[in-house]
Amino acid sequence: MSLYKMENCDDRLTPRDITMAEIKRENYEATVKKLDTYYFRLKCEISRYQSLSLGLYPECGTPDPYKASNHGHIRDSIYCAAATWCLSQAYRHIDDDQGRCQELAHNAIKTMRGVLYCWMHQNTITQNIEKFKHDQNPINALHSVFDIVTGDPVFKKDESGHLQLDVIGLYLIFLVQMITSGLQVIFSSDEVNFVQNLVFYVERAYRTPDYGMWKRGTKYNNGSTEIHASSIGFCKAALESISGVNLFGEYGASWSVIYIDIDAHNRNRTIFETILPRESNSKNTDASLLPAISWPAFGIHETYLRERAISKVLRKLSGSYGLKRYLRDGYKTVLEDETRKHYVPAEIKNFDGIECEWPMFYAYLMIEYEFKGNKALVEEYYQRLKPLLKQTGYGCLIPKYYYVPKENIEKEIKNPGSTEKIPSPEGSSDGVFLWGQSVLLIAEMLREDLIHINELDPIRRYLPAPERPRFSSRYSAFQGTPDDLVIQMVLISESAELQKLLGTYGIETQTPRQVEPIQIWSPKELTKAYEYLGQNKKLQISGRPSRPFGVLSTSKIYRICGQTVLCYPLLFEISSFYLAQDLSLVVDNCKNDLAFVAKCWKLYGRPTFCMVIRQDIVQNGDFNCFLDLLSELKRGDCSGLRVRFGRLQAMISSACIEHLDFLHVLDDLEIFQPFQEKPSSLNISNMLAIPPPAHVEEEEADIKDYKNVSTPELAKMLRYSETTSRTLKILNILLNKEGMDYRIEEYTVKERLERTLLIAGNKRQWAHVRLCAALLGKVVDSLAPSITSVLVRGKQITVGVFGQKEHILDKPIPPGEIKEMIFSSCKEFNISESVLQQEIIINIGKLISTSPQFFEGILRIRIG
Repeated sequence: MSLYKMENCDDRLTPRDITMAEIKRENYEATVKKLDTYYFRLKCEISRYQSLSLGLYPECGTPDPYKASNHGHIRDSIYCAAATWCLSQAYRHIDDDQGRCQELAHNAIKTMRGVLYCWMHQNTITQNIEKFKHDQNPINALHSVFDIVTGDPVFKKDESGHLQLDVIGLYLIFLVQMITSGLQVIFSSDEVNFVQNLVFYVERAYRTPDYGMWKRGTKYNNGSTEIHASSIGFCKAALESISGVNLFGEYGASWSVIYIDIDAHNRNRTIFETILPRESNSKNTDASLLPAISWPAFGIHETYLRERAISKVLRKLSGSYGLKRYLRDGYKTVLEDETRKHYVPAEIKNFDGIECEWPMFYAYLMIEYEFKGNKALVEEYYQRLKPLLKQTGYGCLIPKYYYVPKENIEKEIKNPGSTEKIPSPEGSSDGVFLWGQSVLLIAEMLREDLIHINELDPIRRYLPAPERPRFSSRYSAFQGTPDDLVIQMVLISESAELQKLLGTYGIETQTPRQVEPIQIWSPKELTKAYEYLGQNKKLQISGRPSRPFGVLSTSKIYRICGQTVLCYPLLFEISSFYLAQDLSLVVDNCKNDLAFVAKCWKLYGRPTFCMVIRQDIVQNGDFNCFLDLLSELKRGDCSGLRVRFGRLQAMISSACIEHLDFLHVLDDLEIFQPFQEKPSSLNISNMLAIPPPAHVEEEEADIKDYKNVSTPELAKMLRYSETTSRTLKILNILLNKEGMDYRIEEYTVKERLERTLLIAGNKRQWAHVRLCAALLGKVVDSLAPSITSVLVRGKQITVGVFGQKEHILDKPIPPGEIKEMIFSSCKEFNISESVLQQEIIINIGKLISTSPQFFEGILRIRIG
């Protein structure tokens, strides 16, 4: 019953009911009065600076809003939108809000759509998002500052630190929060596709050096980028928030759902947890970790890491006037030369002990302890913040920072915290610091119980994944890893004859025909399917970049155009890299993959691991080792992991199912090639009786013997070549003379090299295998993530040729650049080393991730 109707029915209430109703009415009226006060404060302190055309905000509002800067800052605009939306959420409690709830909500929508317009407009002109998806080059980054009226970029590509991944993550988080609260922010399929490409933009944050929240890159402010934990935390949180979300809300269509790469999310999570409690290689800690760990991102829920990072921020950066951004931060200190964009070497020593302190972070801490339910600490930080605020005729303003005046510098350095600091003009005498003011308003509304934490965080980011409500059961969603996780195992034999043979050992398998109508796909086919995700010809953007999926993604079962599909992991893909031909290595990697899935699986439903068994393993010298693995898995326990064998059809009900509804554009699945069953033309039992080929030491052919031979003669010699060594030398010369596409009879040079690689692998001639792979320019998957695993632990890695062409990697670079570095360096000396170095990098990446203590005291790992 509405409180407004109470006075008309007092005659039907007891005296006690009347007293309670009067108390409620008084509380209600007091709440309305408070909300109206915040409404007018928001109007005077924030909304008056909103752009009429796009809804963007400048960084600081001036006393005369018509003379404010025309530079619209994306991060500041998003926080202003958040404060506006927050107040609209509070007004939902009011029966007669005079239209203010709708007004505020649409103001927030206007800002969010204005940001989206600026990015789409920039992409239309320069195709930035399309380029960045493939190379992660800062030059191609989406900008963080636009003209507040027209939406045009303000700075050129190289004039400012545009690459700030936390901004994109922040936008995606609040986009989901607002949509979940019932707002309609996204209007068209074009916008849905663009948002999906924003997800692709942030998926590789774990190995994308950026300029960070403060736009300065490293603490040395020399124009260089580095990996920031805060950026990764925001992007990780954004991926978790937007996974499976329908951008049209509860009335959306199947094609307006957003998908993420679970393996990319896991890499971001792993690297984020590895870097913490540091911010980056150059910054021991940073205040930007607070919003990444706490509100609004809630990027981590592991209590130990979370509390350790926050306590380090408070211990190192706390002051009497707020928090320093990071140690030796020269921003706005009186010693900083503002005429120069960058510092000279060692200049940051001048700022040691006189860093500016930002009171805004007290407001962040108030919000943090509101979510923890610790009212005492909320009040403590409010009392610290209150004397720092500047009173105006319509409320309190929060200064942007407090700085040490020039005459007090020596005293402050000798006795930190002993001098009085002066507030910045922004937020005191010369306008409003809009980012800080927005956070302050939200913190004060929470403190006065005008809004509940669940209304500020409708998707419950503050809760661990298992405790969050699940809004849709159709798409995969995050949960915690259960203690008793069971991995479902499906064994697929390449032929019926192989199935019979394995049956004699007590190993039950299925053939591709026996699992029909379910299809078995290679990971390459799944990659091909996802290339349709986010495609938009009007926006000139392609779908998901053609990069392989990891074992977490292939552990889902997919529904595609009415067809059920299961993918096998890249581990069993013969054509990708030669490591799959070493059966003993495959066995070890299979155990590692199962352990990885058991540790990192955080989705609803059980993971389903598909193992493809091919005919040629029968003659492999390590076949018995493979049988031992199958027997161990059959017993349901593999190195402490719980495994369940069974028929694929019986496992679907308990599996993790992903519906790829974006493929509705396809009429059929003929463009995809499922794994085919081979005819049982070979007598595998007889093949088993033949001993596996021993390692043959062939006489090495000298390439000089063929250099002066004509191409037709070389083709003839190739036809009668009897050794792998000789075949390989001839193909090498033909490749240099005629190229990969030169055809000899029915096969090209490339096809013959691929065939020779398989033959050499079966003979276990690994030197020849490596040479073939090097000539084909093969690159092992997960090369870039392995390098990142080394770099984020403070190590450098070198590739190339020692003493000759050697490249030092001190920050992550795209896979294409890594390939170019390795192959160009090794080509002149020994091209086989180009793939051998990749093997070494992969193994070092695994070892440093599982046993980092082995690398203590090592600063640089030299490979070559």
